[in-house]
Amino acid sequence: MIRKERTSLDRCRDVAREIARLYCTLTPKGIDTLANILVPMKVAKGEKLMEEGEVCKYMYFVERGMVRQFYYKNGRDVTEHFSYEGRIVICIESFLKQIPSLLGVEGLETSWLYAIPHDAFLQLVDENKEMERLYRKILEHALISSQEHADSQRFENATERYLRLLRTKPEIVLRAPMVHVASFLQMTPETLSRVRAAYSASAASSSASEKDNAN
Repeated sequence: MIRKERTSLDRCRDVAREIARLYCTLTPKGIDTLANILVPMKVAKGEKLMEEGEVCKYMYFVERGMVRQFYYKNGRDVTEHFSYEGRIVICIESFLKQIPSLLGVEGLETSWLYAIPHDAFLQLVDENKEMERLYRKILEHALISSQEHADSQRFENATERYLRLLRTKPEIVLRAPMVHVASFLQMTPETLSRVRAAYSASAASSSASEKDNAN
């Protein structure tokens, strides 16, 4: 069961400062404004933070842990996105339109998150230029990340997709189950295993060659 955690306003301010550092500089007053609406939550490993078909009522900032967004296609579980420390989780169409989401959100690790409620935040966005700018920056980041992932699926082969992930988001490769990494990269677990083995062999060969040249 997802639990709303008790925490101090000072801790919420610390989280608000971190969100501001990552997305958009805020004044001390802006930090307090954001901190006052944050809702601390804890989700266990394997627990659903949001079910497919629910309306996305929150954006979530991951303080600790890892979650994934996923959907079902032809009876198959497909990972759409991973979020971990310092990342925002948002089912963007559902959040913007307040309609049922096609995506679910699941904890891959026991995770501590700070939820930003849709209604309270949008009211602040209407009234406060700082919150409006923060909202825009969060949406820009989400859209760019989504576009980069879509372009990778369209234009890169399996090895290139894996190497991009390894280069830009190594935490996913290190911490997420490989079955979810494979579906995120739009390949079978068997293909991912072959790609990883080939990369490891190539890296080992390059390292051996460098040592030989050094001698």
